[in-house]
Amino acid sequence: MEYSFSDIEKWNEKIEKKVKEYGLDFYPQEFEVIGFNDMIGYEAYVGMPSRYPHWSFGKSYEKNKTLYSLNLTGLPYEMVINSDPCLAYLMKDNTLLLQILTMAHVYGHNDFFKNNRLFKQGTNASYTLEMFNLDAKIIRDYIDDPSIGYSEVERILDAAHAIRYQIGRTVGIKELSNEEIKENMIKDYERKKGNRGILDSNKKIELPDLEKIPLEPVDDVIGFIIEYGNLQEWEKTILRIVKRETQYFIPQIETKIMNEGWASYTHYNILKELDLPQELHFEFIKRHNDVIAPAIGGLNPYYIGFKIFEDLDKKYGKEKIFEVREVERDSSFLRRYLTKELCEELNLFQYNKRTFDTVIEEISDETGWKTIRDTLSYTAGMGSIPYVRVIDLNKKDYTLTLENLFDGRSLELSYAKETLKYVQELWGHNVRLITKGNDGQEVIMTCNQEKRIILS
Repeated sequence: MEYSFSDIEKWNEKIEKKVKEYGLDFYPQEFEVIGFNDMIGYEAYVGMPSRYPHWSFGKSYEKNKTLYSLNLTGLPYEMVINSDPCLAYLMKDNTLLLQILTMAHVYGHNDFFKNNRLFKQGTNASYTLEMFNLDAKIIRDYIDDPSIGYSEVERILDAAHAIRYQIGRTVGIKELSNEEIKENMIKDYERKKGNRGILDSNKKIELPDLEKIPLEPVDDVIGFIIEYGNLQEWEKTILRIVKRETQYFIPQIETKIMNEGWASYTHYNILKELDLPQELHFEFIKRHNDVIAPAIGGLNPYYIGFKIFEDLDKKYGKEKIFEVREVERDSSFLRRYLTKELCEELNLFQYNKRTFDTVIEEISDETGWKTIRDTLSYTAGMGSIPYVRVIDLNKKDYTLTLENLFDGRSLELSYAKETLKYVQELWGHNVRLITKGNDGQEVIMTCNQEKRIILS
């Protein structure tokens, strides 16, 4: 069916009216219609109109363009930016029904960005586009500076990208300063000392070492390097830029299933109320089923999220699903609301890849569904990324010691070695990483100043 921009505008007016009636609370919405080359470009830059230059973005662009040209992958129907106003891109080649479905889908994302607590506490949508534009300008200025240049900027960006997710993971929680930690440690010491006779009069209570760095393990590896490392100011600024842009994306990583499920459930309910012509209604059913189709050999976040919100709506009503979309993240969403009945309906199972075969370990039976649910929960979002923190700084030789919190999943040592080299590049002195191997035995990996890795 042929359509014009005025047709899109008219349908957008109808959709916006319906989403308001449905109860969504969203930022002002702006749409931009683009071609496939632009969509590939925006996809490489994660939707941002402006990003600092780095080879990884070009690599992503060329990879996606090649796969698309060979019909090995499709392009997204849309991309949405968490900003105020909310900016979304629509594919010019979409059919009219796809544009209608996509716009309704976008309003679901928009509402989620504005109301989910991780986005409200962890991002400032009003300054999103300005932040990325400013970051790009700062880094381009460093590249153009004869005393710095592209190769030096690239060196720091490469290292920063390697450890960009090793920052504080808890959105909206302010980290305590050293002085605040010291005060708490002293208070705890005084409390224990005062209660010694009650607890155990023979137990020796010692004042903790208040000169240790860090006083407590630090999740923010990048922040620690900025504060204690011997970097030039422009190098620290690049690390701060990578850190704050990563912080912007963490809520999206933490809510992928919820966000896509909410947007899919929104477009489904809105299009049912739009009184679509018959020829569009048939396409709507097909397109919607395509969006939430189960993924063979994997998990479709649209499908999982949609089915859970649908189940909650049937059991508890609209007020409950609006509450859930506001307060949860994927990990808690799955743990609380992925039921045995849903596991069975979704045909979920857990498998383990071994050297020569794949072994199914759990199915959605009376006991197995809980294991599947818990595995999905603790590996969702940032749970899929190794958790590494700073535990010690040796004041004599400046060796930095990191610890990988072992949760039963061992690090891929080849990747860990290369990543440790990037940490050393930023730190400038020896860096140690304490982790565990597949057998559960402790492994200590040290990267010296010659970038040599020593295992012990």
